[in-house]
Amino acid sequence: MRSFVCAALLLSASGLVFGQDSLVQAAAKPVTVTIKNVQGQSVGTATLTPASKGVKITINIKNLPPGQHSLHIHQVAKCEPPDFKSAGPHFGGGHSYGSVPAGDIPDFALIVAADGTAHATTIAPNVTVGTDDHSVFSNGGTAIVIHAVAGGTGAGAPPRIACSEITRPV
Repeated sequence: MRSFVCAALLLSASGLVFGQDSLVQAAAKPVTVTIKNVQGQSVGTATLTPASKGVKITINIKNLPPGQHSLHIHQVAKCEPPDFKSAGPHFGGGHSYGSVPAGDIPDFALIVAADGTAHATTIAPNVTVGTDDHSVFSNGGTAIVIHAVAGGTGAGAPPRIACSEITRPV
């Protein structure tokens, strides 16, 4: 009987712990970050909002080259020009889903119009705004990086042309 009671208490406690991040995610407020180009000028914003499966990212861009651009969440909350390599590799390389790092956004390219603007919304399905190790705020934060063109990853990734640090609001 004592073993049964201990097991029941343990399961109840683990349910509270595992459910806690879902509550944090649901209670999280949207976070808006400013995206800057290599000259340090603002080229737009990204608003991150909790979604039922991941994080909704709403992007409003101005003054970027027209065409398709890759957008990823990178490992480090550092956006040092001129190449933004300070943002590190894609977020969650160690926590990948299949062969896709958590910071990849499947089936999405940011399409910038001829006038240099873009307005888009997408879901980053493998990250959260909670307190778990998939949170964009984990390890001091992450970065949103926009690449010069769509496609390519790792050493073959296109140059990084815009970046924004994502850190937990204080």
